[in-house]
Amino acid sequence: MLAGAPVCAGERSRPDGQPANSGKARAARLGQLSPAGGGGGRCGGAGRLGQMTPWRIRDFHEDDLDAAVRLWDDPAGGSTTPVFGVSDLISAVRAGAPAVVAIVGEDLVGGVVATVSGAQAQVMRISLAPGWRRRGIGSAMLTELERRLVAAGVHRIACLLADEGEMGAAALEHCGYTARRGMSLYQKLEPVGPADVGILGQLGGRMIRAGSWEQLGGMAREKELIERRVILPLANSQLAGRLGLVPPQAVILFGPPGTGKTTFVASRLGWPFVELFPSRLAGDSPAGLASALREAFALVAELDKVVVFIDEVEEIAGLRQPRTVSVAQGVTNEMLKLIPPFRERDERLLICATNSVRALDTAFLRHGRFDYLIPVGPPDGEARQAIWDRYVAAMPHAEVDMAAIVERSRLFTPADIEFAARRTAQLVFERVMFKRGEELTLTADVLRGIAQTRRTLTEEMVAQFEQDVKDYARL
Repeated sequence: MLAGAPVCAGERSRPDGQPANSGKARAARLGQLSPAGGGGGRCGGAGRLGQMTPWRIRDFHEDDLDAAVRLWDDPAGGSTTPVFGVSDLISAVRAGAPAVVAIVGEDLVGGVVATVSGAQAQVMRISLAPGWRRRGIGSAMLTELERRLVAAGVHRIACLLADEGEMGAAALEHCGYTARRGMSLYQKLEPVGPADVGILGQLGGRMIRAGSWEQLGGMAREKELIERRVILPLANSQLAGRLGLVPPQAVILFGPPGTGKTTFVASRLGWPFVELFPSRLAGDSPAGLASALREAFALVAELDKVVVFIDEVEEIAGLRQPRTVSVAQGVTNEMLKLIPPFRERDERLLICATNSVRALDTAFLRHGRFDYLIPVGPPDGEARQAIWDRYVAAMPHAEVDMAAIVERSRLFTPADIEFAARRTAQLVFERVMFKRGEELTLTADVLRGIAQTRRTLTEEMVAQFEQDVKDYARL
């Protein structure tokens, strides 16, 4: 999610490589404070020399974390829209980032946290309890933090605020920071958190490249159906909830092979994508496929959000035979038990794809396990033209007879058209390479590429699919 917002950035540095406000004035200012506490004059000489204050400034300690989190969580202690969230601050202090706190008696009333990269430092947050503002504590904490940063070799210190009224702006100005106004902050929150990376690695998960949904040529009917039934309710879950619509959590896509069932949904939601291969799971686990499925779904349960895709799901949810016991039936039983717990949590979607929906166990298809059974059939003429348009546009070409190309590629799946386009480009490449012929792709070249491509589908397969739509589709 990309967002731009006006921000105010404060920076402090000196061109000769020494800290800003150097010399005797800085020495005198820093001399007003001690890490052990006692003094607390403001930056830039605004403090009261020699006057004792009720607070003390010291390094952040590990046992300060609970009190610090309460302060960071309180909007009155900082900004309602801070640049760095509480989780960022917790990660920073646990990693040993420079941080100081203000203590009154036994209470933590303020804190400043920074991160360091080479000679540059970023002040992440300046927090102060409401009852202790305008007393110079913010400036005192910044001064002590600067002392530590300079000792670590920092030359430039910056602080990014959501707006000029955010907590800490006055302290920054008092300490000599220069504001660069009118800037915009762009942020993107990745759906994969640090804790999820290792789990995705174990499962072989990945992020589907953004834009894959838009680049999927044609198939407008199927895309619109999936967009309305699946994508939009999941992407707008709060609106769906207010209207009493429960977003889907499990769907089955069925249709002939090569129709692009894998590409649907996964590329559109932008969630981590995990594809489970039954044959690979069976080989990876000495305890068998049922045990491997349990282990995989246990790992999936640890992810914040995820799309789980199982292709050829009939391998693990095939039609069970009455009064017989087999390993395959045990696998189907296990899969049936795994779906309800998966559905108990939000922001997760199970997609199962099959070329033969009639081969699935009837219990697997019941309401309550899968919200929709969506047919994904072969592309019609309009869809084939959209797919061909994308491939032909990538080739230098003369005017081509698209109607003839679309008609000649009847019963082609998207995968068939992709191969035919590659074959066409290969034919033109060889003509130019070996015969020094015309570089422009002609209609005849495309028709030759089509003729040299074996169709995946037959009339019988299409007729069977159309019957399956009548018998099984749930939209």
